[in-house]
Amino acid sequence: MNTLSYKTVSANKETANKEWLVVDADGQTLGRLSSKIAMLIRGKYKTNFTPHVDCGDNVVVINAEKITLSGNKWADKSYIRHTGYPGGQRSLTATEMFEKDPTRLIEKAVKGMLPKNKLGAALYRNLYVYAGNEHLHTAQNPKAINVNELR
Repeated sequence: MNTLSYKTVSANKETANKEWLVVDADGQTLGRLSSKIAMLIRGKYKTNFTPHVDCGDNVVVINAEKITLSGNKWADKSYIRHTGYPGGQRSLTATEMFEKDPTRLIEKAVKGMLPKNKLGAALYRNLYVYAGNEHLHTAQNPKAINVNELR
């Protein structure tokens, strides 16, 4: 009897093959785009995915000012924070936050989809969001990827 023994491969910091990817947010819906970006940053589509290791890719998002929200979310969706002082709860609608900084919508959406621990904080540092078509990472030779083709 021919028995093949397969060994489970567990990635670590040295063996993780991290790439640089560019995602165009032009005309994309915020939640659907953010979940795909979170999947890319986490590395869940890779064959050597390991839950406790940063084995995902570095993702550069361009055209963040061309993102869309469905329904009445521009007026109804609120982002709440607290200053730390009594009565210090502050809130912004999606429109107000978009006018202040359009990149913050994508950053907050992706951060909420990452793990809430030290690994999640490390993974979040692999996200770079830019409002225009230009980005600062041309030296890394990022590969353009169409998120609509990801499953």
